[in-house]
Amino acid sequence: MLSYDTPVSMPVQNPASPANIAASRPSIPASPKVVRLPAPSIPNGVRTNGAANPIAPPAKEHHIWLVTGPAGCGKSTIAKFLANTLHWPYIEGDEYHPQANIDKMSAGMPLTDADRWDWLTALREASIHELDQGHDGVVLTCSALKRKYRDVIRVAPYFIPNLRLHFIYLDANEELLLQRVLARKNHYMGANMVHSQFDILERPTAEESDVISIDVSRPVEEVMSEALDRVLKTIDETNQSKSNAQI
Repeated sequence: MLSYDTPVSMPVQNPASPANIAASRPSIPASPKVVRLPAPSIPNGVRTNGAANPIAPPAKEHHIWLVTGPAGCGKSTIAKFLANTLHWPYIEGDEYHPQANIDKMSAGMPLTDADRWDWLTALREASIHELDQGHDGVVLTCSALKRKYRDVIRVAPYFIPNLRLHFIYLDANEELLLQRVLARKNHYMGANMVHSQFDILERPTAEESDVISIDVSRPVEEVMSEALDRVLKTIDETNQSKSNAQI
């Protein structure tokens, strides 16, 4: 049976200029003034010489899925599963912490807002970089404990057209996550950090419509199944909404 700590393997003739023939033409009297009626509008295409040209297809949507929550909630396990299933790149947020942050957490010292800004910006830029490489989407992990941390990532769509940003918040009580962190081996995040994270935790509210909340107090297989179902449903609804807007 899988557990929240089970490793998940990751496997681009310009036309010639027209000749000036006006000088060789005989002069032609000006035509009497005529009234030109506007051409009728033609839906779903532009008519040229009797032929309708179809409208260009809509630009492809891109997606960033950010898996969030306190230590021990299973961010890496769920994110790797989604990335593998969707064939998208995976970004492990913990690997982007500067050494100073790792040293603080290893010593049991909670990070401050100032400690997190550069880290959050680095995660946002790493996600945009993956999309710039041609991927349709990317999955990354980040605790994103406060709304203002999530807002830093929410800036990403300003840099890429047709980018949709989504959060998956993995929810569980402090006692359960403490047990999971205590069972970890060789991880710099100590059990004492769970309490400090819950001290500053701001669970997503209904106003944050881009967040999906999932209860992770259940077996990991159930959480994986629900996460994938809701991701696929959200992507399908996004594509359907855009298709309807084109009609």
